Amino acid sequence: MKKYIYFLGLIGIMIAMTSSTMVNYPSVANTAFKQGEKLKYRVTYGFMDAGEAVIELRSTTKKGANRALHHAKGTGRTLGGFNSFYAVHDVYQSYIDKKSMMPWYFKRDVNEGGYKINQYYTFKQNHSKVNNGKKDYKIKMETQDMISCFYRARTLNMNNMKKGKTFTFDVFMDNEIFKLKIKYVKTEVIKIRKGKFKCHKFVPVMQTGRYFENEEDVQFWITADKNKIPVLVKAKIPVGTVKLHLVEWSGLKNELSSKVK
Repeated sequence: MKKYIYFLGLIGIMIAMTSSTMVNYPSVANTAFKQGEKLKYRVTYGFMDAGEAVIELRSTTKKGANRALHHAKGTGRTLGGFNSFYAVHDVYQSYIDKKSMMPWYFKRDVNEGGYKINQYYTFKQNHSKVNNGKKDYKIKMETQDMISCFYRARTLNMNNMKKGKTFTFDVFMDNEIFKLKIKYVKTEVIKIRKGKFKCHKFVPVMQTGRYFENEEDVQFWITADKNKIPVLVKAKIPVGTVKLHLVEWSGLKNELSSKVK
């Protein structure tokens, strides 16, 4: 009898240990993008082409807590004469969970006019922590990085949005967490170099005193189709307006049906 009690007790302990290590990961439906997608943007200042930005989604064998990942890479560089007085070469990389769209690893290599930033974050989403190579920071599961939030935002349900609808993400950046809020303004047709597109217009709701003074200082437009691609971003700065607009795309998951013929 004692052997049976011992055996049952052992099973109970094993079950308890197993259940304590199980993690309930979120799941996000992605109908907007796939590996192989590549988007190229031109950065303009006034009438001049100042730079270029490329973001692409690749395959990878890297794992996060034994979960399959996407490898997202974003690069930015200055063009032409701008290199002579303020050369920029930025590389951002994120390894994003395929099912939950949350990051497991993030790398940032920035060189802007000689000012350099090198960051490497390991997200321990299953332990609600992120490590910057020196210390752990407490976070909520699904906290994003600077690149993963680009893809996570494209999985949002944008059907039948009402003016003022706001979406919020926690983003870990520069060793702190901040709330990224984007607010829907309206749906409209806009024109860029590559033609006309029907888009959802958003503005970020900034934290007080961070980067921009007013909501309207930054505006962006996302295609009103299944791809949900940003096609135009406008940002007011003290000396003018900087624009980032889509010039090339390939590897899309869906037809770019928002393009007006």
